[in-house]
Amino acid sequence: MKYIEFHFPGVTGVRAAFAAKDPGARGIDAQGNLSYALAENPETVRANRLRLRDELGFAHWHSLRQVHGTRVVFDPKGSTLEASATTEGDGLATAEPGLALAVKTADCQPVLLTHASGRYVCALHVGWRGNRAGFPASGVAAFCRRYGLDPAEIMAVRGPSLSPAASEFLNFGMEFGPDFADYFNPATRTVDLWRLTRDQLTQAGLKPSNIFGIDACTYQNPGFFSYRRDKNTGRQAALIWIAG
Repeated sequence: MKYIEFHFPGVTGVRAAFAAKDPGARGIDAQGNLSYALAENPETVRANRLRLRDELGFAHWHSLRQVHGTRVVFDPKGSTLEASATTEGDGLATAEPGLALAVKTADCQPVLLTHASGRYVCALHVGWRGNRAGFPASGVAAFCRRYGLDPAEIMAVRGPSLSPAASEFLNFGMEFGPDFADYFNPATRTVDLWRLTRDQLTQAGLKPSNIFGIDACTYQNPGFFSYRRDKNTGRQAALIWIAG
């Protein structure tokens, strides 16, 4: 499986990885699709997930039925590695070692969070609707409230997603509205979602020096699944876990 690993500075007990696509393979599942809901062959998706687990070394995987909302599920039990998720939500958090929190994307932003102690981790699925609802900020607030954490001690990394150059919104006024005008470029009709997410994390109390980003555009890079580019496509996954 193709993936990009990210290491939070100074946090040795937490691992994070962003799965990618194999554009040379034939068929969505063979390219590395990790979503059962979009599978051509569920057994191939299962094999993809198991191979990723074996290569990265986490024990279990938990994901959600993502609905572009703001719900965070805490301390999920069991594993959805070999089954399609049924619990709805767009955020996951845990203090359990070995449990990989998985967010599936194909242009949306995966935002992975850890406390500086390495004892608590969180994963957020942030589409443009999530940005409009302020989910990066409310997700951090919920994470900190649950475990009694100081947001100044939270670190975040935003994974591969739709870049500012590719995030065109022809109906910006209806979809976002005037509160987000500072992020909209009328000449190109694009929205800088990366800056918006960074600002929302800062508003939640994160230090700017603790916010990182992997500036790879899913739309422009054939090494990632992109709904805007291909419509009928698979999903990559972003994962974070406490090393067991």
